[in-house]
Amino acid sequence: MSSTTGIHERATVVDGLVFFSDGSTRDMLAGGVSAINLTVTDMRSDFEQALKDVMTWRQRALDPDSGWLLVESAGDIARAKQQGKLGLIMGWQNGRPLGDQLDRVALFHTLGMRVIQLTYNEANLLGDGCLEQRNAGLSALGVEMVREMNRVGIAIDLSHCAPQTCLDAARHSSRPVLLTHANANAVISRPRNKSDDVIKAVAATGGVVGCSIHAYLNWRGDPRQQPLLEDLVANVRYIGELVGYEHVGIGTDFPAVDTYEAVRHVMVMSRTKYAASGGDFSNAFGDVMEARYPRETPTPAQFPHLTRALEQGGLSETQILGVLGGNFQRAFAQAWAA
Repeated sequence: MSSTTGIHERATVVDGLVFFSDGSTRDMLAGGVSAINLTVTDMRSDFEQALKDVMTWRQRALDPDSGWLLVESAGDIARAKQQGKLGLIMGWQNGRPLGDQLDRVALFHTLGMRVIQLTYNEANLLGDGCLEQRNAGLSALGVEMVREMNRVGIAIDLSHCAPQTCLDAARHSSRPVLLTHANANAVISRPRNKSDDVIKAVAATGGVVGCSIHAYLNWRGDPRQQPLLEDLVANVRYIGELVGYEHVGIGTDFPAVDTYEAVRHVMVMSRTKYAASGGDFSNAFGDVMEARYPRETPTPAQFPHLTRALEQGGLSETQILGVLGGNFQRAFAQAWAA
């Protein structure tokens, strides 16, 4: 057994962001993943739709025959690994369903929600997303929501937020804030990647940056070249050297599906509605989900290749175990503590 296989099997692997699932655990479990922060409702959902979707996923994960295990505390992640199930961390990529109602934070926490990204690419009532030109940061309501999420125990995700929104949230949060799926602009400059200042602010809260293999965060602009695993390693190493490897994780931005046909609607949306953040890549490679990931890892089933790449990149075993999931486990435990 190679040392990589050994490290991967010992690791409690946490994928910081999975953008969609049709209910399939197949490829995630095949890749040795123990828990995922899954986007359980569409980015455009209102309160009613989000409530419906959260209940659907809650019931699925509470079914002992489903292959899922609902993660409501950090200990549940370890339990999922022990039981050979896929831990479901229910998350959103937009705070829109909260509206202007602070009490909805506690409501959704009661139902099992554990991660909320404050904004998607555009502005909402809480603050500005990364495609807003004005970069106005958090609103007064957004500051209140941050404090309420801290109080209740829902982790704050800033991956799609505008730079000032990220800095404001880090300043106002008394708990670790997260970039569940984002890379460093200093490595590859893309609209969704983050400045050193933002990365440092997140790390200063005890937070974690989930480095991603997704092309929208890794593409260097060559129409003949898909992103490479070495691009992921370059981001992990850069951020690790900048703020410490204990603040680095992995957020692939994979879907967990039986077939990529299930996410065709997302592929088309990201090319048409969000041309500024990924349309250039889709124009070069088409609406092909496999093209959005490195050739070595077209699906989550190849997750051990990420571990091998980190090892070849010179990380120590301790650093790799942290990056694969230990660091997210720690940050989640702190963010979710009552």
